[in-house]
Amino acid sequence: MTFQYPLKLISPSPAAHQKSVLVFLLTYGGGLVGGDQVHLTIKVKPNSKLSIVTQGHTKIFKSPSPEVVTRQRLHVTIEAGAALCLLPDPVQPFEESVYQQSQSFFVADTGSLCLLDWVSAGRTARGEDWDLWGWSGRNEVWSATQAGKKPRLLLRDNVLLDGAATDSTGKNLKKKMHGLGIFGTLVLKGPLMESLATFFLSEFSILPRIGARDFRSQDMKDQDSTIVLSPQESWRKARLVQEAEDKVLWSAAKVRGCTVIKFGARTVEGGRMWIGNMVKQEGSVSKSFGDDAVMCVR
Repeated sequence: MTFQYPLKLISPSPAAHQKSVLVFLLTYGGGLVGGDQVHLTIKVKPNSKLSIVTQGHTKIFKSPSPEVVTRQRLHVTIEAGAALCLLPDPVQPFEESVYQQSQSFFVADTGSLCLLDWVSAGRTARGEDWDLWGWSGRNEVWSATQAGKKPRLLLRDNVLLDGAATDSTGKNLKKKMHGLGIFGTLVLKGPLMESLATFFLSEFSILPRIGARDFRSQDMKDQDSTIVLSPQESWRKARLVQEAEDKVLWSAAKVRGCTVIKFGARTVEGGRMWIGNMVKQEGSVSKSFGDDAVMCVR
């Protein structure tokens, strides 16, 4: 494991009970300044497990001009039977920052991937509300084939946030986000993620709602409140209350062997509580990678 400024990697000494190798992904000074370039290559060898976390938000500091771009590139190979769990804290772009992120994952047929990629509105305590100049993120998942054959693209997910542009109605980025303070994407692939993927898809499809909106009448709500609920149903009911309070919106879909969950919330903590609650309730991530793998979403 090697690195150089502005990147820093820390891996605690493994313990006998540890379910995966844990690595902290850090930056000197707590963030990336305008013009920083980070290129990281990771290879997860056969039948091994790697968990990557952060010690806080990845801060993207102000650029001197829109032409000075901060870039981060991640290239990951996940070999047969191997697994990667990447559940970091959100990226936090400061006012007048410019950031480009590209992440590519080459996954063997029996490999597994759990990827969380999310971005916040900035330093909301200082009044920032999507005041960045530009933010772009691209995640690609490729099917790693046998030697000599080209990998096959399974998923390409792009998020483009332009703080300077307005649409035909005159809306800027802040208005387009409709009050969301956090926006994220969770990508799941492989046998170790199948249970969690099924859980998200089931929870999304079983409920007659769009995002966190409940379409039942008040009479129906009163009638349903008298029914004795199972533990799973009680958890779901409490989660729906939290989704409504934090204005959580989300969707889940299956795309060529990958499950993609898109979500947003009014605040970072509301989004963290929601995604952490879902992952904890299903339980397979902690079971496969250990509790440390989910420390950033607790």
